[in-house]
Amino acid sequence: MLLLIPAIDLRGGHCVRLHQGRYDHETVYEPDPVAMALSWQRQRAAWLHVVDLDAARGGSEDRAHNRMEVAGICAALNIPVQIGGGIRTLEDIQAVLALGAARVVLGTSAVQDPDMIAEAVAHFSAERIVAGIDARSGEVRTQGWTQGSGVDAIDLAQDMERRGVRRIVYTDITRDGTMQGPNLAAYRALGRHLHAASVTASGGVGSYRDLAALSRLQAYRVDSVIVGRSLYEGRFPCQQLWNAHTKP
Repeated sequence: MLLLIPAIDLRGGHCVRLHQGRYDHETVYEPDPVAMALSWQRQRAAWLHVVDLDAARGGSEDRAHNRMEVAGICAALNIPVQIGGGIRTLEDIQAVLALGAARVVLGTSAVQDPDMIAEAVAHFSAERIVAGIDARSGEVRTQGWTQGSGVDAIDLAQDMERRGVRRIVYTDITRDGTMQGPNLAAYRALGRHLHAASVTASGGVGSYRDLAALSRLQAYRVDSVIVGRSLYEGRFPCQQLWNAHTKP
């Protein structure tokens, strides 16, 4: 069964969604991230995916920008939380795990410091280290999607797998925030080249039909999906039922 993971993207302390990774095309959905996280937990979410967008595209001085919000979310929930955004060193990983995160997602550092990823897997375990691959037209983007890398997404995924990574979050940036459907071809291509790592799909989900399509990609190692905008906008009819039975 496909695991659905709600997403919280943090910018300026608020829950936001970007359109195709554009910081100038932002929608604020909730000013209180902890309240939003608790809402997803009440709606039976089994995991939560949180990204600190400010830290993702900022320098070292900005990496703790939404750290208080991240800490508040982890402290408030009983479900596991995975955190991404601006985590570039072993010290960063340790700091985020100390906040209560169940696992961390490493994107830019997977491109710029792959040896560190292998070291992180060895030190913290493959259960807690996830490679985040954010791609536009097959090219991996870094620094919060703002910079090209010249690295092919499949090549990076294979390298991460060789270094011990056992979960990859793959985001097609051109689909992210559009609700126009996930890039199924990209997930098939990725899955054909992997042998040990599982794939979490991200970007483009707009309806239950998209979830059904992704659920048919188990042979390509896709076992979960991160969903943002369509959940925030109530695009799934069952959400009304969930809300009716999970309000305090």
